[in-house]
Amino acid sequence: MTPEDPRLRAVVAFYEGLRPEHLLRLGELYTEQAYFRDPFNEVRGLAAVQRIFAHMFEQLEAPRFEVLEAFAAQDQAFLTWDFHFLRGGQAQRIHGSSHLRFDASGRVAYHRDYWDAAEELWEKLPLLGGLLRALKRRLRAS
Repeated sequence: MTPEDPRLRAVVAFYEGLRPEHLLRLGELYTEQAYFRDPFNEVRGLAAVQRIFAHMFEQLEAPRFEVLEAFAAQDQAFLTWDFHFLRGGQAQRIHGSSHLRFDASGRVAYHRDYWDAAEELWEKLPLLGGLLRALKRRLRAS
């Protein structure tokens, strides 16, 4: 994935090559007051965003992002991605998307991740997963 927009190209390269030691360089891409939200977190500030990714590396084995598509228009961008990691030695994948807004300097000021925590995580857990799948079947339109 090589987007044309240089801001987006830098973000994609950063995420696809993300390692724990790269977190100190997050300030090259994000503003000091960057807003970040995903299904589990809502934070403001570069240090808080760095903590979210540091926590990801502490909790998961071999996490990595694969950007599938990326588009930019004016000061906004949209990416679709797969997040890969291992859980108990088993490969896992979460499919999601990100909405980004860039400030005048070209750094990310707003980052919102969209992915279905129930489908991508909770339904894969032994006890909770069965309950959620049953509820989903019950609520599904015929």
